[in-house]
Amino acid sequence: MMSWMDKSIEELHAALKDGTVTSEELIREALEKSHATQKDLNCFVTILDEAKPQPVTDNPLSGIPCGIKDNYSTAGILSTGSSNTLKDYVPRFDATAVTHLKDAGAVMIGKTVMDEFGMGGTGMSGHTGWVHNPWDTTRMAGGSSAGSAAAVAAGIVPYATGTDTGDSIRKPAAFCGIVGYKPTYGMISRYGIFAFASSLDHCGVLSRSVKDAALVVDQMKGKDRHDMTSWDSSKIHLAASLDGKIAGKKLCTIKELASLSSYPNATPELKEHLENFARRLDDIRAAGVTVDEVSVDPVLLNTVASVYVIISCAEATSNMSNMTGLIFGPRGEGSNYIEVMMDHRTKGFSSLIKRRFVIGSYVLQKENQERYFKNAQRARRLIVDKWKEILQDYDAVILPVGTGPAHHLDGSQDILTEGTTALDEHLQIGNFGGFPSITIPDGFVSGMPVGLNLTGKNYDDANVLNLAYGIESLWDYRNQTAERKEKK
Repeated sequence: MMSWMDKSIEELHAALKDGTVTSEELIREALEKSHATQKDLNCFVTILDEAKPQPVTDNPLSGIPCGIKDNYSTAGILSTGSSNTLKDYVPRFDATAVTHLKDAGAVMIGKTVMDEFGMGGTGMSGHTGWVHNPWDTTRMAGGSSAGSAAAVAAGIVPYATGTDTGDSIRKPAAFCGIVGYKPTYGMISRYGIFAFASSLDHCGVLSRSVKDAALVVDQMKGKDRHDMTSWDSSKIHLAASLDGKIAGKKLCTIKELASLSSYPNATPELKEHLENFARRLDDIRAAGVTVDEVSVDPVLLNTVASVYVIISCAEATSNMSNMTGLIFGPRGEGSNYIEVMMDHRTKGFSSLIKRRFVIGSYVLQKENQERYFKNAQRARRLIVDKWKEILQDYDAVILPVGTGPAHHLDGSQDILTEGTTALDEHLQIGNFGGFPSITIPDGFVSGMPVGLNLTGKNYDDANVLNLAYGIESLWDYRNQTAERKEKK
């Protein structure tokens, strides 16, 4: 039987246009795969068996199934944020990005599992259970856009939406061997997205190729009167700008993060990961791209993780103050409104979320603000300024994603190399500065996919995506799914 859902958007659109396949047939296949894999992967909070075919137009997304992360508001459809506090919440409106996809003729076939309210990097804190990596179900898919990453990698849908507050699109993309793209902050409206940390939150997409990511974001983006941080990107045409010509471009990598010499006690997996990355840089240089190595003060790099925790937890504490059990969500028990709220929040939030709220509340207390929150903001500015300084001379910074392949769900076989926190957390810099940032697969370590990341200048998304598009063509990982047996 012909399989369609592991094909690219362009291939699917061409087949729809010439009548080789119908939107109804694509939906049926996507739904069948959703149900068939749900027990092993747990990609979806909600599978929409009632999904209806859409007319096929000249829009490349028309009639094609997709997944929507469960923190995007969807009118009339359960939207839980993978949290018990919203386990029965059905919004009355669509997020702006969802409206844009619907206008393009996209067909939503499911809401994908995530870490609770996006506050996690494992895919293991959602209220419906753990998400498993389709390459190896004993390993995590990464988070927080775990269900989206797993569904795309498993060939259930060609693309799914995600959100990225620290690395929540780009790291699960690397763990699952696909593409994860976070545009410049504000290119896609955040209206209708469940806010985590508003100054860091980005909308984006997970797909199996750079071209598909460009096609999807072309439809999702746009200025929105409901989101004052959105901006006019109408003159930016991402997919049309892709020509793959990268000779003459300039990239740099960060010695303290990407050089094996920085990790004298590297585990075998980290060693293999960094050696693979070094080979990929040689391939890129052979394509006519300059790749330099620059140094950044390790003290600055080692602040990234702490800065992220402080700022994100502080903003989350504020954003989640409306989760009272009085406005929406299951009503708590108690004899007065204070008891009702306490019961709702105590029972509804996982321990991970509660810890984040404790941190956020602590750093925002008047007596602690100067030492923690304001200092974190100062450090954020220093980090962003350093990256902007680097990007004055280069088209993008290129770095390996994390310390290697996805970790095991039980952690039993994971040995972490000392001093790798900055390597594992550097993607957060893209959120600090709102920079466009994209992850693409670049090989395998221990039989599992790994990825590299490109982060560029604000509003230079077309250039960053074209770099990724050209680099992607150097290897045979475009459009790969976990069903593919050979692991190079």
